[in-house]
Amino acid sequence: MKIINAKVYTEDGVFEVKDVCTDGAVISDVSGDDTVVDGTGCYLIPGLTDVHFHGCVGHDFCDGNHKSIEAMAVYEASQGVTTIVPATMTLAKDTLKGICEAAATYPNQKGAILCGINMEGPFISLARKGAQNGAYVHRPDVEMFRELNQASGGLVKLLAIAPEEPGAMEFIETLKDEVVLSIAHTTADYQTAAEGFKKGVTHVTHLYNAMNGISHREPGVVGAAADDERAEAELICDGIHIHPATVRQTFKMFGDDRIILISDSMEATGMPDGEYTLGGQKVIKTGSLATLEDGKTIAGSATNLMDCMRTAVLKMNIPLESAVKCAAVNPAKSVGIYDQYGSIACGKCANMVLLKEEDLSTVQVILKGELI
Repeated sequence: MKIINAKVYTEDGVFEVKDVCTDGAVISDVSGDDTVVDGTGCYLIPGLTDVHFHGCVGHDFCDGNHKSIEAMAVYEASQGVTTIVPATMTLAKDTLKGICEAAATYPNQKGAILCGINMEGPFISLARKGAQNGAYVHRPDVEMFRELNQASGGLVKLLAIAPEEPGAMEFIETLKDEVVLSIAHTTADYQTAAEGFKKGVTHVTHLYNAMNGISHREPGVVGAAADDERAEAELICDGIHIHPATVRQTFKMFGDDRIILISDSMEATGMPDGEYTLGGQKVIKTGSLATLEDGKTIAGSATNLMDCMRTAVLKMNIPLESAVKCAAVNPAKSVGIYDQYGSIACGKCANMVLLKEEDLSTVQVILKGELI
């Protein structure tokens, strides 16, 4: 396949008009067949990687079966999200083990490529559990994590931790070389978060959400993460979780090298308004808003990552080059798959998306070198 006349997002983070060829499932110097795709009036970007989402189209990763994973993968690929690291919820150990085992044996034959697991819980703060189920919040437990990761076949790429919990710092020091650790669902103050980063945490789960806010006297996790050049931060740019001005300010604080756009989507994404579930709890979807039954607690998002990226650009005034970096490049790097995914370069998997220049609507998704 040869894609011609498109403005191609390069590994230098800029757009350049040039031809891109694929040979089978990989990007190549020469085309493997006679197929030509005209990208006139379009941007060609790498397929996106969502490292934090729970579900979509009526399915949840925590369903713990191949049918749900495949349905999610097919939907995500159709939206231009071609590699996925779905997230668990705070659940019982045996339930989490079943979810891990389902991921370990998933054949990865259709849709977006499952590249890992984001274990969001159970090692979190009960006080900041958000939409997580407090009944299953667990103290930091190294052996429990290792048992679950073994069940997953080593697929756990991200692991949430509330650093203020008893034993958390020892947990961080023990596991820092085994998995990417992420501060999440936490009451930590600046000092505690900073200590967590010093001991080995490098990631923050959905920045601003399920943590203390930033203020001039109490900068909290946000301030500690901004101060530590090793820390990368997830942002949900669905237009609900974070005010557009705060998104812009965060880009100024962190720069686009350290921000990872995520969707945090749940099973109502791609579905009509109504009642759904998240972690065994009832969720009400109204438009783009998903809440628990109390009508106040936001329960993930109802927006896929591609739409979050569009929102960041079209409604929050984030430069397209930065948004693509934060939705395709940075997430792939954060979970260690950038050698195969996340950029348009020879030898990498041919996952790409053509977007119209005027409104960033999807024209064509290319998954493993095939038009879908």
